[in-house]
Amino acid sequence: MTSKLEKALARLVAAAKHLNIDTTILERLEFPQETTHARLTIRMDDGSLKSFRAWRCRYDDSRGPTKGGIRYHPSVTADEVETLAFLMTVKCAVMNLPLGGGKGGVQIDPRHLSKIELERLARGYVQNFAKVIGPNRDIPAPDVNTNAMTMAWMADEYASIVGERTPAVITGKPISLGGSLGRDDATARGGYYLLQFLAKGLGFTQGARAAIQGFGNAGSHMAQLLESAGYKVVAVSDSKGAIYCPAGLDIKKLNAAKERNGSVTKLAGSDGVSRIAAGELVSVECDLLVLAALEDMVHAGNAANVKAAIILELANSPITPEADEILKSKNIIVLPDILANAGGVAVSYFEWVQNRQGDYWAIEDIHARLKTMMEEEGAAILACAKDKNITLRSAAYVRALSRIVEAIEAKGT
Repeated sequence: MTSKLEKALARLVAAAKHLNIDTTILERLEFPQETTHARLTIRMDDGSLKSFRAWRCRYDDSRGPTKGGIRYHPSVTADEVETLAFLMTVKCAVMNLPLGGGKGGVQIDPRHLSKIELERLARGYVQNFAKVIGPNRDIPAPDVNTNAMTMAWMADEYASIVGERTPAVITGKPISLGGSLGRDDATARGGYYLLQFLAKGLGFTQGARAAIQGFGNAGSHMAQLLESAGYKVVAVSDSKGAIYCPAGLDIKKLNAAKERNGSVTKLAGSDGVSRIAAGELVSVECDLLVLAALEDMVHAGNAANVKAAIILELANSPITPEADEILKSKNIIVLPDILANAGGVAVSYFEWVQNRQGDYWAIEDIHARLKTMMEEEGAAILACAKDKNITLRSAAYVRALSRIVEAIEAKGT
């Protein structure tokens, strides 16, 4: 059975065909540089001890310290962590950040833990991986089911271990502990800046109909940004289901329903809003499909049903390689994850820089830096795609690989 990492690497191998590079470099990138597996044993509120599997992967540090989030999920595996670390390596290179790729995970359902137990888990993670992470070696951040509070516990534990306050060891922290302004909506805002910048060059009309799969942090912020730009959001989904309204949904009401009832589906039956199966969202009538949920949501079984002209990937790997080929045959343009959702790691990088300098930037400066970065890389990748007659995803991999190769070769044999 093909692993997730093998599937992800296939895209890198395909990109290498457009570059004249030494095959030994691809061999170097075939496996992660370092993966550490640990058992986290914590005291539960009832006095018992429980153990959980945990990982931290540093995939490649050719361009700088590795960087990547830590996720809590019952289905986390070593393969998933290594795949995401690989994708982060590519993503940092796409954005020309002086960083490599890393990732962490704990195999746990955090909904079953109290706040005190979650704090013990976060501190236990750092205790086990303190020799792996560091501001010049590996910098964690939030991911699925972790947040600013989790990062605050982890940063505090690391400071206790090394004996000094070290804010640059972790990003995604609360503002009061050295976090950066603009981090909350960075992933969505980066994708939005990219979409708006490339729209004209791709022949896409701004202010069109949009459907958003996933109404978590990235999806909800994207909905707000699109609505403010005149887009009509006609469908959204979350873990409980999906809703559709051809006349357009009210984003304020969506946010209120999500906060009050835990799901956007509670709006069904009012103001022309109808409930649809979650799986139907990717095939609704729309111009823009935003994928902001989980991996492999568009696959060989449903790709042919997609009606959107453009797909924006805010989630990691939401489209399978098989689906990519189907979408290409339908002339559907995909703004790939390693570019479109890179706003998150870009602002995390900004936080790391601010922590190291002890100088903190205004929100206007952060937005301006992010906008410039997304537009510069978006323009270069679009030009590469047109020049080589390849997809934007392939062009992004070509650009990333060329930068990684340059860093490796600069170090000599």
